[in-house]
Amino acid sequence: MGRALAAVACAAAAAYASPGLGAVGRLRYPGVVRRLDGPAGAVALTFDDGPHPQGTPAVLAELERHRLVATFYVVAAQARRHPAPLRDLVAAGHQLGLHGGPHVPHACLPPLVLERVLERARSEIEELAGAEVRSVRAPFGAASLATLRFAAGTGLPLVSWSRWGRDWEPRTTPAAIARRVAGDVEAGDILLLHDSDAYAARGSWQRTVVALPEVANRIRAAGLEAVPVI
Repeated sequence: MGRALAAVACAAAAAYASPGLGAVGRLRYPGVVRRLDGPAGAVALTFDDGPHPQGTPAVLAELERHRLVATFYVVAAQARRHPAPLRDLVAAGHQLGLHGGPHVPHACLPPLVLERVLERARSEIEELAGAEVRSVRAPFGAASLATLRFAAGTGLPLVSWSRWGRDWEPRTTPAAIARRVAGDVEAGDILLLHDSDAYAARGSWQRTVVALPEVANRIRAAGLEAVPVI
């Protein structure tokens, strides 16, 4: 009976965390960072779910072209498969964040297991990248109490977002991505995009790459600068 209830709870968490429901990122746990706390005139551009062998290099090229700094929330399973683009993003001056070991809703893992998985993922990513992880973001934005405990125990801020491009959707367009993530962008916004299609519609990163010049234009037109989350 216990396992059956756990399976039901996990399925419910997965359904709730599904990006298609649009609820994630709206959760207001105490201590979760949803907006930047300075410097003035800054926004944070963030990318989830990588590294990816094609998506990450393409995103890095656009960021360099438009002189943008970003934070990448890395999945350890992806880092093991693709360590080269992980090292490349660090060499380019971008910041590392922890997005998990496997890409699963945190409620699907027992609390003590989750904390061990996150600590192992953090160590693995840092070893592969040669740089420190500076913050953590739960897959789908669906943190659990164990996520909060891990963040508090390690001193890593738990980061959500204030605007997202929904670039994982199969039928979206670059124009829609740019409008959703950076239309009427304001100082303090944390913008969510993806440099990988590992957990999204196939080839979705390509639309994100095409959207980035317009995202950069909107950030600059608002008189803002992209900075790391931490």
